[in-house]
Amino acid sequence: MKVVVIGGTGLIGSKLVAKLNEHGHEAVPAAPNTGVNTLTGEGLAEVLQGASVVVDVSNSPSFEDEAVMEFFRTSTTNLLKAEANAGVTHHVALSVVGTERLQESGYFRAKQAQEELIKSSGIPYSIVHATQFFEFMKGIADAATDGGTVRLAPANIRPVFSDDVAATVGRTAVGTPVNGVVEVAGPETFRLDELIRKGLAAKNDPREVVTDVHARYFDAELGEDTLLPGADAHIAETRFADWLAQQK
Repeated sequence: MKVVVIGGTGLIGSKLVAKLNEHGHEAVPAAPNTGVNTLTGEGLAEVLQGASVVVDVSNSPSFEDEAVMEFFRTSTTNLLKAEANAGVTHHVALSVVGTERLQESGYFRAKQAQEELIKSSGIPYSIVHATQFFEFMKGIADAATDGGTVRLAPANIRPVFSDDVAATVGRTAVGTPVNGVVEVAGPETFRLDELIRKGLAAKNDPREVVTDVHARYFDAELGEDTLLPGADAHIAETRFADWLAQQK
C-alpha cells in the first residue's frame, strides 16, 4: 500500500519509511524539504494521490506556547482536509504517553488539540502514544538546566528506543484502524532524575542532577506515575544501558 509519512525525513520518519519499504510498501517521505508543507498546504494534494494511509510524525519547530498550538492546529487541519479529499482510509499520528495528564504544558495542550482534531475528523485513525525516546534525554536535561544544575522530579518513566517506536508505528499503519490509542514503552522503569543522571554520566557531562519533587517537566508538574503507560502498552525490547553502550 502507499503510505505517506508526514515528517518523513526526521528521526522517527526516516526509520519508518525504511521499515515500510523493506516490507514491500510504498512509503513516501513528506516534509518541507521534499516539497510538502502542512502549514501552507503546499504539495499535500499531489503527494496524497493514491495513498491509503497517512502517518503524521511531524513536530513543531518551536515549543513556544502559541507557536506550537498554531503548528499542530493548522497542520493537522490542512492534512485531514487533504486526506478526506484524497480518500485516505487510515490516519496515524504519533503522540506522547501522558499527554492528557500534562495539560499545564503548552506543548502538551497542543498535542491534545491535535488528537481531538483527529478524533473528530471522521477519518478512521490510530494514535500511537510513546514514552520519551532515549534520544531525547539530553533535551530533557537541557530544558531542566539552570546554570550547572539540572532539577528533575523523581517521577517514574519507561523510556524507549526510537527504532522500537518506529516499528510500532509501522505495524499500526499497515493494520486496521483502532479508532483509539496504542501505547508503546521501554522495558524498564526508572525515576526521571536517576535516568538523566545515568545519561549525563555516560556522556561525561558535569552537570549535577538535583532531585526536586516540584521540578517542572516542560512547564508541567509531575505526579509519580504521570509519564507511565497503561497496563495494555506494547513493551519494547531495547534496554537503556544497551543503547547507551552503542553510543560510545
